Amino acid sequence: MAFVVKDRVKETTTTTGTGTITLAGAVLGFQAFSVIGDGNTTFYTIQDSIAGDWEVGIGTYTSSGTTLSRDTILESSNAGSAVNFAAGTKDVFVTYPAERSVYVDGGGVTSATGAILINKTTLTLDTTINTGENGLSVGPFTIDSGVTLTIETGQRHLIL
Repeated sequence: MAFVVKDRVKETTTTTGTGTITLAGAVLGFQAFSVIGDGNTTFYTIQDSIAGDWEVGIGTYTSSGTTLSRDTILESSNAGSAVNFAAGTKDVFVTYPAERSVYVDGGGVTSATGAILINKTTLTLDTTINTGENGLSVGPFTIDSGVTLTIETGQRHLIL
């Protein structure tokens, strides 16, 4: 299905262990995970504010049973592995994890962690790309489908 991120999505759960969690309903002032859509994936955080355990990952929402699977763990209080949550109420919410973020830094440079996949036939870049001490300036230019653009920091090369 689709990958969906929505604002102000927060529910609770009393599920224990490391598996799929059952959602218990939206917190007052927030939307339920149902806005993500059945079978769609999203970024999530699970937080146990009593025990201090937390987990950030990618999960799949299922409307039947109102569950969220924990498909990929990105970060956690358990050294990056799935947290074995204890009994009690935990908050579960949609988040935008730093590990998967694209942002503009204090110097106005757009930065990203990991790979960026842009699913378009044509991509037009209207700004200059600058990297490294020696400098790499490219743009504006257009990349048509079937062309790969790779910029590797540290290697200081551009492949078109």
